[in-house]
Amino acid sequence: MHMADALISPIVGGTMLITTAGIMTHSIQKLETENLKDKVPLLGATGAFIFAAQMINFAIPGTGASGHVSGGMLLAVLLGPYAGFLAMGAILLIQALFFADGGLLAYGCNVFNLGFYTCFIVYPLIYKPLMQKAFSRKRQIIALMVSSIAGSQLGAFSVVIQTILSGHTNMSFITFLGAMQPIHLAIGIAEGIIIGITADFVYQVNPSVLDRYSSRSPKLTIKQLIFMGMMFSLVTGGVFSLVASSQPDGLEWAVEKTSGSLEMQTEGIIYDKASALQEKFAIFPDYNFKETINPIEIGIDSEAMGTVVSGVVGSLLTFSSIVAAVLGAIGLKGRKANLQKS
Repeated sequence: MHMADALISPIVGGTMLITTAGIMTHSIQKLETENLKDKVPLLGATGAFIFAAQMINFAIPGTGASGHVSGGMLLAVLLGPYAGFLAMGAILLIQALFFADGGLLAYGCNVFNLGFYTCFIVYPLIYKPLMQKAFSRKRQIIALMVSSIAGSQLGAFSVVIQTILSGHTNMSFITFLGAMQPIHLAIGIAEGIIIGITADFVYQVNPSVLDRYSSRSPKLTIKQLIFMGMMFSLVTGGVFSLVASSQPDGLEWAVEKTSGSLEMQTEGIIYDKASALQEKFAIFPDYNFKETINPIEIGIDSEAMGTVVSGVVGSLLTFSSIVAAVLGAIGLKGRKANLQKS
């Protein structure tokens, strides 16, 4: 559901960027730093896992489209809504800047669509009420399934609204909506299964991460869980990504179904500047090497190697940037608190 700049007008893109920046600022202010300090590495490892998981597109049978995990619900459940939203912002910024995945002008839209609904709408209004009575594995899986579907539907609807309001295409609102919602229903179901299994695994090895009142002894410490999460992220991004579906993702599929083409032209200095900035920073555009390597000369498939390196580098970049950003936010809150006391 990563929107390209071609779908977005500067007004819509700018408005959503300001909105997203405001939510990020609010999230930093609301971070419970006392409880978060010990979880910062876990936050980074979870973000790295989501980055890697988003590289793996799975085919939607009978459609010619594919989907991938968005990860907003898993971030909210494991880390809380505020830290989860900030982690999503970091993941999408790295993807847009260093891998040219999602437009820079559309960055605010993408963070909002993938992070806001899951962290601040679905998590408090659907997931928490479903989990309110008592924690159980069955209830957890059901809650994540329902929440994933709701988050995917809200995000897809938001994409349609932002695209139509931008007025860059001749796509019909009804037709685009009719393509987006069903395909993202299928994607939401698949994501619910994937993150349900992931969350259940976390609960089995360390119940306190999901249920702070659990009296069960953990099989893995938090440090061991973080290490395992990072290893799995590196394997997911560096190996499993090689078997990702090459079919267009749900958004691309819906755009093509509605407009008849994926090729959309954009003109204007703002688009040119955004494109130039993205080209400058993208070390692995489209998760591949910037300059083509002749596979005959080095005896490997350059595209496959580009995917492997992108997955590993992206996971490490995501981990380090999230840890640095959250530690910086904690330090900033601490300094403000000290100034207020003095």
